[in-house]
Amino acid sequence: MNIGKKIGLEMGPPTRNAFGEALAELGETNANLVVVDGDVGNSTRTEYFGDEFPTRFFNLGIAESNLVGVASGLAAAGKDVVAASFAAFLLGNAYDQIRMGIAYPQANVKLVGSHSGISIGEDGPSQMGIEDIALATSLPHFTVIVPADAPSTEAATKALFSFDGPAYLRTGRPKSPVVYPNGLEFEVGKANQLRDGRHATIIACGLMVAAALEAAHELSEDGLEIRVLDMHTIKPLDETAVVRAAQQTGAIVTAEEHLLDGGLGAAVAVCVAQYHPVPMRFVGIRNRYAESGDPEALLEKYGLTPQNIAQAVREAIDHKENNNGGR
Repeated sequence: MNIGKKIGLEMGPPTRNAFGEALAELGETNANLVVVDGDVGNSTRTEYFGDEFPTRFFNLGIAESNLVGVASGLAAAGKDVVAASFAAFLLGNAYDQIRMGIAYPQANVKLVGSHSGISIGEDGPSQMGIEDIALATSLPHFTVIVPADAPSTEAATKALFSFDGPAYLRTGRPKSPVVYPNGLEFEVGKANQLRDGRHATIIACGLMVAAALEAAHELSEDGLEIRVLDMHTIKPLDETAVVRAAQQTGAIVTAEEHLLDGGLGAAVAVCVAQYHPVPMRFVGIRNRYAESGDPEALLEKYGLTPQNIAQAVREAIDHKENNNGGR
């Protein structure tokens, strides 16, 4: 993965690994924590918890709908529950059970979907979770978190049980650029401003945060000062940060490794349209499925690169300048 190398970001472990390590740490301090997995613990990294606490780890096989039902029952019995599988399987296969067994009763179940996005590469479209954010944010009462790197994933995992109720945490397969230091504070529902600027704002999540920082650096060489927000919590969205960005920079670009339909960009657009309309552009997967291939090549083919983000920012700024801010 070359994203972030031009600006000196080091490559860190996959976010799924950081989740697994943080989960095992939580098991040491929370004896009420139980974990259920869909026979992919060696991929989701729940195996780290299972190795340490085998009596609190349940492998329910390749049956996500049943997995969610068991997770709901454990939560009803008073347990703190993490339920994990591939993002495509967990949200796609078990959506109805999630809706009625977790969202409706507001069960204290934290869903974790690994292998999200197209950067899983050679595994192909059957295992690429590209609709999961849309599905999760459509559920009432759900908190939806998409961390940028390993340190923020560790912090986000530990923050999952700082609140009661259902949540979805998205993790990835490949190694990811390190944006944050270890031990950072993570506040659910509050965006992190990683760079300030006055000409436009890039709002990104997940792997695209590093890409956004690289794009902002590229644009700075042309004299453009670009704000970068890590919108790690898609729901509840940090509307204050979004509105401030619209008011102060006058143009917004969103970037996500997800379909544009129902993802981060859609959530930001609703906020912008309601409170402070400005020109916007959207970097994401456009109304199609990807194919099996090299992760780097797939990101380039589907327009998820720092260069794509930089071009979108230039277009948004041009729109702003040619239309007096679009207002």
